[in-house]
Amino acid sequence: MSVIDEEHVRGGVFKDINPEDEDAQPTEIESLCMNCYETGKTRLLLTKIPFFREIIISSFTCSQCHWTNTEIQSAGRIQEQGVSYTLKLKSKEDMNREVVKTDSATTRILELDFEIPAFTQKGSLSTIEGLLDRAVAGLEQDQPIRRATDPDVANKLDQFIQRLKKLKDVEEEFTLIIDDPSGNSFIENPFAPQKDQALSVSHYKRTPEQNAALGIQDYEPEQDDKPANDLETMRNEVLVFNTNCPECNSPASTNMKLVQIPHFKEVIIMATNCDSCGHRTNEVKSGGATEELGTRITLHLTDPADMSRDLLKSETCSVLIPELEFELGMAALGGKFTTLEGLLKDIKELIVTKNPFTCGDSATTDTAEKLEVFGKKIDKIIAGQMDVHIILDDPAGNSYLQNIYAPDPDPEMNLEKYTRTFEQNEDLGLNDMKTEGYGKTEN
Repeated sequence: MSVIDEEHVRGGVFKDINPEDEDAQPTEIESLCMNCYETGKTRLLLTKIPFFREIIISSFTCSQCHWTNTEIQSAGRIQEQGVSYTLKLKSKEDMNREVVKTDSATTRILELDFEIPAFTQKGSLSTIEGLLDRAVAGLEQDQPIRRATDPDVANKLDQFIQRLKKLKDVEEEFTLIIDDPSGNSFIENPFAPQKDQALSVSHYKRTPEQNAALGIQDYEPEQDDKPANDLETMRNEVLVFNTNCPECNSPASTNMKLVQIPHFKEVIIMATNCDSCGHRTNEVKSGGATEELGTRITLHLTDPADMSRDLLKSETCSVLIPELEFELGMAALGGKFTTLEGLLKDIKELIVTKNPFTCGDSATTDTAEKLEVFGKKIDKIIAGQMDVHIILDDPAGNSYLQNIYAPDPDPEMNLEKYTRTFEQNEDLGLNDMKTEGYGKTEN
């Protein structure tokens, strides 16, 4: 739905509309359909809800693709205080109460431990029954995909949806809460101006976080006595620092996060995005020291489900597939935290797709054919059609492959610790590293 700016409003969209006028007609304006990008019509009506305030009802229809959309917006300002409505529903008549729910409102049903967070739905003017129908429609939206990918979750969600639908019969009393920091949501009191015994309304002062979410005040969390760069802070926050893009050298930002891998250790995940050229990079660094022993992990692939195993390949790790007589050196691909399938796809992309010897003047038919065959074998491994072993050999001991049987041993995976050779220590820069006697001074 198109956005109507203030200049358009001042130009006369609402100039003849009076919210007190019962015969007021909606204003129609042409706007762009966001479904088919043809021209549709938006109808705007300024109206007033009894014992509440003025709202704008907006309805869009497209005659080309028949897409429709409706929403409401408060015609006033954000209120001085937030508001919370608590309604005890005891009969089916309560389902017909009108409800104004703004974007910033949170909806809860206590008996189901169900919540619709703020800013996850557009504002709406409906009834309580319509509110429940909208929640059910949202939950059912991706159910066909869930039934194919995760039947257990889909079945549990089906059971919950049935419980949600059953609420409309009001066989048992339940509690509905609408909490809106903007103060612009509303549940109808059918006994107004008398008090409604089933409905309680409370107003409250917004927190700095709620003001920031509404865009009316910047929020900066209070600094405690702990230093901002301590380890606990790094574990719980995404750190951002300024860098230059490696492709175009424009200013860019790098996000860094400490992540704990279960049954392993902490790693540092770094990601850089450049807004100028669109270049993206991500890298994984070990969060600890070089281990005393190297690590060699051998996995026998026996099931396509092995492709979903989590995998950490440090920048010092080599990858071997003996059945293909293939070895990827420790400097290739850098550090990665991905799945086994993701690693194999990266290997195929590096060797087949991005290989400079498969295109241009340097390409030969023989080389291209061999690489094409190699790519097809990688595809077969991913599909579970080849019996192979994957070996991760990391002299620094900072690589990891998920044991799906943890904490019990994995029958298809062998973890071997070994003493590094002199050459491996030389590659890691350990032979010339002095770690003792820093505090001593030579005479």
